[in-house]
Amino acid sequence: MDETLSQSEIDALINHLHNEESVSELIKDDKQSVAKKYNFRRPNKFTKDQLRTLYMINENFSRIISNYLSGYLRSSINIKIASVEQVTYEEFLVSIFSPTLLTVFQMPPLEGSAVLETSHNFTSPAVDLLFGGSGKSTNKVRELTEIEVRVLKKLIKNLLDNMALAWSDVFKFNITIESTESNPQYNQIISPNETVAIITFTAEIGKTQSIINICLPHATLKEAIPNLTAQNWFASQQGGDISQVRTVENRLGKVSLDLTACCGETQLTIHEFLQLEEGDVVLLDTVVGGDMQLLIEDQPKFSFQPGVVGEQLAAMITGKI
Repeated sequence: MDETLSQSEIDALINHLHNEESVSELIKDDKQSVAKKYNFRRPNKFTKDQLRTLYMINENFSRIISNYLSGYLRSSINIKIASVEQVTYEEFLVSIFSPTLLTVFQMPPLEGSAVLETSHNFTSPAVDLLFGGSGKSTNKVRELTEIEVRVLKKLIKNLLDNMALAWSDVFKFNITIESTESNPQYNQIISPNETVAIITFTAEIGKTQSIINICLPHATLKEAIPNLTAQNWFASQQGGDISQVRTVENRLGKVSLDLTACCGETQLTIHEFLQLEEGDVVLLDTVVGGDMQLLIEDQPKFSFQPGVVGEQLAAMITGKI
C-alpha cells in the first residue's frame, strides 16, 4: 500500500489544521472577553487600601483595649484583630447569634450610627469579673439582666472611647451610646442592602474564647473615608501630616551623595603591594564585559556597565543589588 500523500491530500491536511487553530483562538479570545459578574446588591464600596488602613487602625485598637481590659477587669485579657471585610448589613445581622449584646453608638461629627457586638462568651466572664468572680463563663445562654446591661454599658463606653483614641490620628470624633439591643433583628439602623465594614476581634478571657464585632456603615464613614489611606496612616504615626512628610522628602531629595564606580576587587599581600610599579597588571575578580558595582556612600546598590557620554565617563545602571 502506497503511504505517500498526494499534494491535494497535503493541502487538505494543512487547511484542516489551520481551521482547528483558528477555532481554538476564537474560543480562547471568547473566554477572555467574558464579562465579570457584578452583584448590585453587594457593591464593593471600600477599596483594598481603605480596608488595609482599617485593619492597621484596629490592630492598634486591639492592643489598646487588651491593656485597658487587663487593668479594668484585673485579669489577663488578650484581644487580637481577626479580619476586616465588607458585607451587607443584612449579612452581618444574619451572622449574629441571638441573644447577644448590640450597642448602637454615634461618632459625631460623623453622621449616622455604628454597632458594637459583644457575644455571650465575652459578656458572661466580663460580668463575672466585675461582680468579683473568677471570670468563668456560664454555659447557659440567656438574656442579660437590666443590672448586667447597666454595668456592661460603662465598660463598653470605655472601650469605644479607646476606639476614638485609636482613630484620633486619622479622624477625630467623639462617642455617644445611642441604645443597646439583644435581638439582632430589631436593630435596623440602616437599609439591609447597605455596605458595611465588619472588624472582627478574637477575645480571650481566661480560658474562654469569644468574638467582638464592630460594624461601620460606609454611609457613616463617608466623611472619614478620604483619610483612610496607608500614606495618611503612616504619616500620622510619624507625628506629622502628609504635607510635612512631603516637605521632608523634598529636602532629603536635595542631599548630595557620593557615588563610587567599583571596577573590581582583588587581594594582595603587603609585599606584593610594595613591589607594584608603573605598567604592572593586577588581575581583578570581574570579567571583561561583566557588570560592575556602583557604590553609594560606600554601600553597593547597583550594577552598571561603564561607558562615555561625550567626553565624560559614565555608568549605565543595569540592575539593583
